[in-house]
Amino acid sequence: MVANKTTLPRINVADIEHHVDSLDFSKIARDWEQFGAFVVRGLMCPYAAQIREDIEATTDEAISQLGDATYVEGVGWNTPNKTLFIPAPPTYVRDKQVMVVGCNYRTSAAFFASACDDTLLSIVTTLLGDNVELYQEGQCLVKEPVGGHPKKLHQDSSYFQHKYDGPVAALCYAVDTDAQKGALYVVPGSHKLGVLEHIDTVSHLGLDDADWSWGDALQITGRAGDVIFFHVDTIHGSQENYSDARRPVFIHRYRRADDYVVIGGSTTKARREAEQNIAQARKDNQLGLLVRGRRAYDADRSTG
Repeated sequence: MVANKTTLPRINVADIEHHVDSLDFSKIARDWEQFGAFVVRGLMCPYAAQIREDIEATTDEAISQLGDATYVEGVGWNTPNKTLFIPAPPTYVRDKQVMVVGCNYRTSAAFFASACDDTLLSIVTTLLGDNVELYQEGQCLVKEPVGGHPKKLHQDSSYFQHKYDGPVAALCYAVDTDAQKGALYVVPGSHKLGVLEHIDTVSHLGLDDADWSWGDALQITGRAGDVIFFHVDTIHGSQENYSDARRPVFIHRYRRADDYVVIGGSTTKARREAEQNIAQARKDNQLGLLVRGRRAYDADRSTG
């Protein structure tokens, strides 16, 4: 039994639901503190269609490059356009399926513009404070149709554990997404449990099914443009896409301007190795693009 699991709140989606045209920032702050997750309906509507087109084009390009993909042990196959494929189910049309699409802030102007949206950044600074930077270059994921991969319940901190608060994730549906398409699940309040032990799964790090099940989580369906915010320690995941169309999402991650990764890895082996090198983690090697506020000079920054 996982410690404190039975004390987690049981809520409905309506309890953490907000609308872009009537935001209550004080309630957003309360939801973040209490639940570590909330949804803002319609926030990314101005960008979702174009980003969806960019993700689709990059996905088609990646499939055409599969013959030139390179294998990374424990991770999957990377195509030249930086799309990650993982093993496909035995009944699928090919032996590899798309997971992370090589669409990012350097390849999609609409994606980068959406990361700098003023309302989005106002929400993020409510959660993190005035000085905020982007973590990495954005992430786009696709579940292919007719059984596209599940993403086991997990915490993002298992992949990138930070020195301080860690990143705020803003996951946006690029198409209308229901249960059949593999809508996101979150476990409200699980951000208060700290970083939990993960195991290796078909979709990289995940929590043991014996400890955490989909029944412990809250499913959040939505329309294209809806955004789900969740804490780096909030347990989340999604089931297979059983529809006849792709399910694309795009994710922005933001962190305090002074925060940085101390333990990173996508397998248990990589995490164990990273744990031995915490002393070498340095903020000056991890400067993200500042999107709100100012980064003051700090002569001691490189000492961690």
